[in-house]
Amino acid sequence: MSLLPSFFKNNKKTEQPIAQIASEEISIAKLKELIPIRNFSEEKLQAFATDLKSEVYAKGTKLFSVGEKTDSALYLIKGQITLADESGKTYNVVEGTAKSRFPLSSGAVHTTTAIAESDVSILRVSQKIMSSRSATGNHYSELVIPDSLANNQILQVFSEHYAEEKLELPSLPDVAIKLRNAIQQDIGVAEAAKIIQLDPVMSAKLIELANCPLYVCASPAKSCLEAISRIGLSATRNLVISLSIHNIFKSNSVLVRKILDKIWKQSIYISTISFVLASVTKQAKPEEALLAGLVCDLGVVPFMYFVDRLPKDLYTEADLNSAINCVKGPIGYKILLEWGFSDEFIKIPIYSDDWYQNNSPELSLTDIVVLSRLHSEMGRTDLTHLPVITSIPAASKLKNYSLSPEMSLNILHEAKQQISDALKAFST
Repeated sequence: MSLLPSFFKNNKKTEQPIAQIASEEISIAKLKELIPIRNFSEEKLQAFATDLKSEVYAKGTKLFSVGEKTDSALYLIKGQITLADESGKTYNVVEGTAKSRFPLSSGAVHTTTAIAESDVSILRVSQKIMSSRSATGNHYSELVIPDSLANNQILQVFSEHYAEEKLELPSLPDVAIKLRNAIQQDIGVAEAAKIIQLDPVMSAKLIELANCPLYVCASPAKSCLEAISRIGLSATRNLVISLSIHNIFKSNSVLVRKILDKIWKQSIYISTISFVLASVTKQAKPEEALLAGLVCDLGVVPFMYFVDRLPKDLYTEADLNSAINCVKGPIGYKILLEWGFSDEFIKIPIYSDDWYQNNSPELSLTDIVVLSRLHSEMGRTDLTHLPVITSIPAASKLKNYSLSPEMSLNILHEAKQQISDALKAFST
């Protein structure tokens, strides 16, 4: 612990470790263990193994410090390292363990300080190659089937249908379209209320939301007009679209409904965490973050509608679950493009489960959704297949990126009640 005081010097300049004592060859076998590098082609891995060498540092070396800027992602190849965030929370990474497969740090700013607890070997790679998706322009909507799913029959059938531009995309509900178009014409609160009141269920839900703990006020809103006045026009527009999306996740098929219900509940959880994260950091509009979380897996819906019309002996539930991760990004992009969403929104389905996406220097809606998805995964799965949340690029853009005792973001740990309130408000 004698090294800990030096952990917290927030030096904003990039400093290279001063005690490199050697370099070592890196094998393709080792590269195939590292996430997400292992997803690269054999040819690219071969080039990496030829060009890259790991850096060897002596025990006690400070490898990097909290707050230092960097353009590299670092992996532990050999040895043991202790990492500490700015609040003093520490954890160890040891070679050969699940944690060592992930980068120690991959953001533009180091969120921890790393000390070598033994002689260590470190691999340094450019952050530019970290994202698993490098699509540009029209390629965002391109459906690419990985080799591992080449024998997935339902995916092959769907791919042909998709390539022929025959896929039916869901429409945004009328009340959401009318309200969005009207707000673009600079209407007032009264005009917005008239549009929403055309849908009594939507109007009632909006009033209910305005009176929930998230929008605490001395007196409750008793009408749609009062609800909009409290929430604001822009927030109301995003909430109406968010509330409308639930109607799209419907099916008469038992299996399809089961999968859509699971995806919807997951989207609700991600969106509520996104809402709270935006609220507590004040780095994004909460209602925009909520909507971002709800649309991140929207691409699943047209795929499941397609599946619903096929013979049941053509697929298994396992086939569908495997295919979903492949199709949801490109289809979600197409839906949001069709609905006229902004550039920031339409790329969310593409990158929302890519821990190492890093498409903007400032915290974006995609960053918020990625952090929220990772946080939601921590509460329900084995952590060995997940990176430490502060090690991903999105975390380095937060104003407060310290860890909680459960290794989640401390700001979300402290906002448990707000997340619970949001979940109740948006799930009913």
